[in-house]
Amino acid sequence: MIFISWRRQKMIASIKGRVLSKKPDALVVDVGGIGYHVSVPLSNLSSIPDVGKEIFLHTYTYVREDALELYGFIREEEKRVFVTLLGVNGIGPRLGLAILSGMSSEKLIEAVYNEDVALLTTIPGLGKKMAGRLILELRGKLPRLTISPRDSTIANDAISALLNLGYKKSLSEEAVERALSEIHSKKDGRDTIEDIIKAALKYLTERK
Repeated sequence: MIFISWRRQKMIASIKGRVLSKKPDALVVDVGGIGYHVSVPLSNLSSIPDVGKEIFLHTYTYVREDALELYGFIREEEKRVFVTLLGVNGIGPRLGLAILSGMSSEKLIEAVYNEDVALLTTIPGLGKKMAGRLILELRGKLPRLTISPRDSTIANDAISALLNLGYKKSLSEEAVERALSEIHSKKDGRDTIEDIIKAALKYLTERK
C-alpha cells in the first residue's frame, strides 16, 4: 500500500509491503507486485524485519531529472529530521542519510544545540565548515530534547534490562524512547523503571 501526497508535486509519503530483499543501507519492498527500492539509514537496520515479512516505512521522495529516489524511515520523527536537514545549503539526500546513519536523530539534535562540531565531524563527508553551517541553520528548527537527567538515568536502566533480555541495543533504545514518549503524553503518566520496561516490551511485541 502506498500513500501519496499531492502537495507541490506527486510524492510517495509512505509505503507498506513485503520485504523482498535488504542490505544494510537499502531494501526492496514489494507493493502489489511492484518492487520499490528504498534507501534507509544504517541506524534502522536492526528494526527492519526479515525478508518475506511486512514493513511500513515513512518515505521521502527525491525527484531529479533523471531519477526518482525513495528514502525510508521506521519512525516519522526521523523523516522530519531528514527533511529538515535537506533545508541546509549543501546537504542533499545522500549526505542527509549518512548523517542519520552515523547518529540517531536524538544525538543529532543534542549535537546541534550543544554546538558539538567535533561529534558532527565524525560523520564521513561532514567537515568542520559544513558542521558549522549545519549548527547555524538548524538551531531553532529542530525540537529541543526534553528528557530530564532523571529520565536519562531511568532510560539507561530500562535499556540495560532489555539488553539482558536479548534485544539489540538500537531496538532497545527505540523501544524505551517510545515508552517515555507515551508515558509523558499522559497527564498522570508514571515513569518508574517498571512502567517504562512494561511499555517498551508492549511496543516490541506489537511491532513484530
